[in-house]
Amino acid sequence: MELLNFEGQDVLDSRDVAEMISKDHKHLMRDIRLYTKDLEDSPKLDPHQFFIPSTYTSKQGKVLPNYLLTKQGCEFVANKMTGKKGNQFTAQYVSLFNSMKKTIETAPQEILNKLHREWNVPTTLSGALQLAANQQIQLEKQKPKVDYYDSQMRNPGLMTTTEIAKDFGWSASKLNKWLAAHHIIYKQGGHWVLYQKYCGEGYTQYEPFAYKKNNRQGIRNNLKWTQKGRKFIYDKLAEHDIHPTVEQLDLLEM
Repeated sequence: MELLNFEGQDVLDSRDVAEMISKDHKHLMRDIRLYTKDLEDSPKLDPHQFFIPSTYTSKQGKVLPNYLLTKQGCEFVANKMTGKKGNQFTAQYVSLFNSMKKTIETAPQEILNKLHREWNVPTTLSGALQLAANQQIQLEKQKPKVDYYDSQMRNPGLMTTTEIAKDFGWSASKLNKWLAAHHIIYKQGGHWVLYQKYCGEGYTQYEPFAYKKNNRQGIRNNLKWTQKGRKFIYDKLAEHDIHPTVEQLDLLEM
């Protein structure tokens, strides 16, 4: 059981919450739908601050609904419970969220120490400046590619297929067809989903969006790529000698 990250905030999968409170997932889903409906009746409350609609792919390859619970959502569920189970759930989710906060606070120094041990990256300002000076010439030679990584590959947040495709001078449709032809994604129920072997790698997230059709409102999940997923696509295309437009120009000049 672990915390997930959705658009910069920590969340728990409703399947994990159901397990934590010893409740069938379908029954927890039913309760959350009722909670969400009550919250929607108040103009001052946003249900997405508590419960975020999402989907997951089952072992059978089916796309099924679930929810992502924020810390407020967990508190909401806990407040509906009494007795021993309620206390145990509260203790578990509070420990998880606090543990993640501590990890985030201590991660920078731990990462720096690991880089120094494994790659000899300097941990002092003078050492970093010296390394920067030594690398300056190499960076200038590779400037187009470096610029691409700095401005694109390290850009935080989720990316649409359209945004990634533009880097290669492609349309979203062309990139989706290429990914489908190479057995990375496939269409199911009108949505693109990852093949099972790529699930759980942190390449994608499903972002809910509201829609209105025939005077009926609803929420659908749109497949978006994380920066790890974007790098995965970049590497896959590179294996077939397909590069971003800025790198193509660099190759032509060479």
